[in-house]
Amino acid sequence: MIFEYRQGDFLISTDPGLLDLEAIHSFLTHSYWARGVPPDLVAKSIENSLNFGVFDQTQQIGYANVVTDFTHFAYVQNVFVLEAYQGNGIGRWLMECIVASLQSQGIRRIILVTKDAQLFYQKCGFESLSNQDGWLEILVESPWSKLERSGD
Repeated sequence: MIFEYRQGDFLISTDPGLLDLEAIHSFLTHSYWARGVPPDLVAKSIENSLNFGVFDQTQQIGYANVVTDFTHFAYVQNVFVLEAYQGNGIGRWLMECIVASLQSQGIRRIILVTKDAQLFYQKCGFESLSNQDGWLEILVESPWSKLERSGD
């Protein structure tokens, strides 16, 4: 299933055929959360998630991907809008499109993690976890481990 949203010359689409892997990798490899990520890991992440590309006509200017079971839970990650396009509502629109797409599938819980953009996501409707005490994790060594440590 492909979701598409239009606003003037801008398009948000989940069509994987429209994605510019080079543009996505170029941004992510310089981000604090994926600094130095190799292209093959970006490609694997794209292959295994629901992707939202943001386009100004045909140029990719933003992106986010979602890991989900399409029934109950969704984890939003790798959200970005190129700096030249920030400040005019595109990021907020991207988040609205993501939430609307996931809600249309009946998904109950949408989460994300950020070190520096809590205020932005709160303006998009996100709140702190309702029950942080119940969340647990296991961190295992993976190609991402080094990237995560270097991004702290």
